[in-house]
Amino acid sequence: MVPCPTTPVPHNDPVTSSTPRRTEPGGASGATFDLARIGDGLPFAAALTELRAAVDGRGLAVVQAPPGSGKTTLAPPLLAETVSGRVVVTGPRRVAVRSAAHRLAHLTGSAIGDLVGYTVRGERHVGPRTRIEFVTPGVLLRRLLADPDVPGVGAIVLDEVHERALDTDLLLAMVAEVRQLRPLALVAMSATLDAPAVASVLADEGGPAPLVDSPSALHPLDIVWAPAPLPRTDERGVTREFLEHVAVTTAHHHGRGEGDTLVFLPGARDVDQVVARVGDLVADAEVLPLHGRLGPREQDRATGPGGSRRRVIVSTDLAESSLTVPGVRLVVDAGLSREPRRDTARDMSGLVTVQASRASMTQRAGRAARLGPGTAVRLIDEAAWTRAPAHVTPQITTADLTGAALTLAAWGSPRGDGMPLLTPPPAPAMTAAEEALRGLGLVDATGRITEDGMAAAAIPADPRQARALLTGAALVGPRTAAEVVAALADDHRAEDGDLARLLADLRSGRGAGAARWRSETDRLARLAPQGVREGRDAAGLVTALAHPGRIARRVMGDTYLFASGTRAALPPGSPLRHHEWIAIADVARAGGRVAAGTGAVIRLAAGLDRADAERAGATLRVKEVRADLVGGRVTAREVEAIGAIELSSTPVRPDAEAGARAVGAALASRGLDVLTWSPSADALRRRMAALHHHLGEPWPEVSDAALAGALEEWLGPELRRMATGTPLERIDLTDPLRRLLPWPAASRLDELAPERLTVPSGSRPTITWPPHDTPAEAPVVAVKLQECFGLADSPRLVEGRVPVLFHLLSPARRPLAVTSDLASFWSGPYAQVRAEMRGRYPRHPWPEDPWTAPATARTTHRRH
Repeated sequence: MVPCPTTPVPHNDPVTSSTPRRTEPGGASGATFDLARIGDGLPFAAALTELRAAVDGRGLAVVQAPPGSGKTTLAPPLLAETVSGRVVVTGPRRVAVRSAAHRLAHLTGSAIGDLVGYTVRGERHVGPRTRIEFVTPGVLLRRLLADPDVPGVGAIVLDEVHERALDTDLLLAMVAEVRQLRPLALVAMSATLDAPAVASVLADEGGPAPLVDSPSALHPLDIVWAPAPLPRTDERGVTREFLEHVAVTTAHHHGRGEGDTLVFLPGARDVDQVVARVGDLVADAEVLPLHGRLGPREQDRATGPGGSRRRVIVSTDLAESSLTVPGVRLVVDAGLSREPRRDTARDMSGLVTVQASRASMTQRAGRAARLGPGTAVRLIDEAAWTRAPAHVTPQITTADLTGAALTLAAWGSPRGDGMPLLTPPPAPAMTAAEEALRGLGLVDATGRITEDGMAAAAIPADPRQARALLTGAALVGPRTAAEVVAALADDHRAEDGDLARLLADLRSGRGAGAARWRSETDRLARLAPQGVREGRDAAGLVTALAHPGRIARRVMGDTYLFASGTRAALPPGSPLRHHEWIAIADVARAGGRVAAGTGAVIRLAAGLDRADAERAGATLRVKEVRADLVGGRVTAREVEAIGAIELSSTPVRPDAEAGARAVGAALASRGLDVLTWSPSADALRRRMAALHHHLGEPWPEVSDAALAGALEEWLGPELRRMATGTPLERIDLTDPLRRLLPWPAASRLDELAPERLTVPSGSRPTITWPPHDTPAEAPVVAVKLQECFGLADSPRLVEGRVPVLFHLLSPARRPLAVTSDLASFWSGPYAQVRAEMRGRYPRHPWPEDPWTAPATARTTHRRH
């Protein structure tokens, strides 16, 4: 482990044991938990003895138990009775954290914030007697970064590890490293996970972590398949037609059953639409939404016990495993999930709707069979179930890793090198994340965190937004900066894409989610640097500080060029179209006219003047020579630019280095067809491709990708000539290709893959080798039929591995036969060819016996 730079810890300190100190029941505070009362009726109670033994013996365990079995309710108080210090439990979402804390507090007969408390973003209920604290992963991450020793904590429980959330994956590795430095109990819990893999990640000197398995206690469960007749999704997300199918199917099955109904949909907007429609279809039911954008009171209505009326609760995957909704006997599952995706090339990221995994759908269905026999209605067919992925996709493989990269840098392990991560971050995504952090000034060229980076890491926000808050507060005041960042941090939308108008609506209380935005603004304003007077309305400047790569300038119509180099279009009729410069808060892929041919649409942005664009984009400001390959020649300009946005340009003579980069970039983007391939160069490349295919090493690969990856090796001198003005058509590639020939094997080139083949007439026709991208095909020799009389065995090339394919021609050089087996041709088809051709070409020999006839390129008359 490389600890947080603010808390130096020697690497060679001896560690005698990772097992926490055992305390008398009640722990340090003297408070006790009645495990028998808390666990009454919960299946996981049967696993407590095994869990206690693992914690006593190793201070470590991996728990696998299905949703609703009671692991989140029972494991924390068991630990509180076993170890000294507070037990910190992570839940994947704020609603799950609040729900788990309230449930355990109720079961212990105490008020929230007494024995049991919780901390989520902007809300903390913890007191001096608190033994168990539920937190979100982000809260614990920042505590570890502030002090890896986490004083006062005796145990950490990481719940719902199977969801493979990015923060939880990071915590798993970070807490495993903390245990190397001081005694700390650690329990990783999940409904379904690859338990041996997690146990290996948490291994210590005693080996992999002990496994505690609590089997399912499900009642009988009926599965009903009810696929929709139309597609569930399109390029915009879940279709209206499918949401109607969800509502109608839910109303139908709810009316036929008993107990409450739980419906799973991928997104909050989907939930709200189905809630409204089911409310129209079901008269005597309480229809409630459940998603992360709701306030605590609305969430508690859905997760608490029902009243006199049966309920229909329409939820995102919140209710899949991280919290329990009581009273459910029917589950309706859309079979969809929302997963993060990152488009690095276009600097876009966001959630996309995908097919849910079979593991997720199994957990959802299981919610219907906790209390008694239940029914799960899956809105897909059995074939779609079979095709679905087995497990959820780890977020670390698909998400924007900028926040993770900053966390790892603050932890002292840039890129996660050497850390026991369940899944290593993809190298391209991590490289892109580090580049983004360097552009924000949060890490240096080596990936080490800067002073500004440490300040940003302490802000509970995305690194881009944290940087915008810290820097923006010093320019426009903390409140103004916090207002903009709060709008960027949440999923606020404006139909016309105008961020300034959205902020005006939120300030007035008209915008959807205005109360939530105001609360987040207050929290961020307290975290921002103070002492600067509030300035002008600076939505564009603060947004540009968060996303300097999305500073954009209009290039044509409603199309804007980003500093990052991508292009996107405003939605039709946007009031922003009058701005030359804008700062883009949200951009998404799109097709059709709305994207003006760019493939991307600007969903939220604010106007920006050039001075603020240059201020916010200072880290992207360059003055350099840029060269381009145009019309087969290299041209160069000296430009001042913010990334890809040129501010000024002056033609200059290209130097060798800039020109070579331009040629290399053209070859990378447009392929090797940019170069002029002479017949001799093309023929040599074909021969080399055949040798590599049939013989392998040391003969080099000459595909486009291979040659593009070795430009300097084979084309170095010519690149410099092209870079300084030599037109591409004057460059013959034959000699450059010969530089790749291996010595001394190159001396056998003409023997193994000759350019010509000697035939019995004495002629030496050209061998046409197959194209370089289809080297397995046979080489072809086109020759007059009479020149091959007497040739019984078809020649074989490349050490006898490759037969020649003969195209036998008429005297007028028209094809008569194609064969790689001359012996069979002379013995069979030749007789028919002779019969057809001897009358047409009487001056040419057509002997009955082609085996003994002299081969000739001449006519019969000339032979005499």
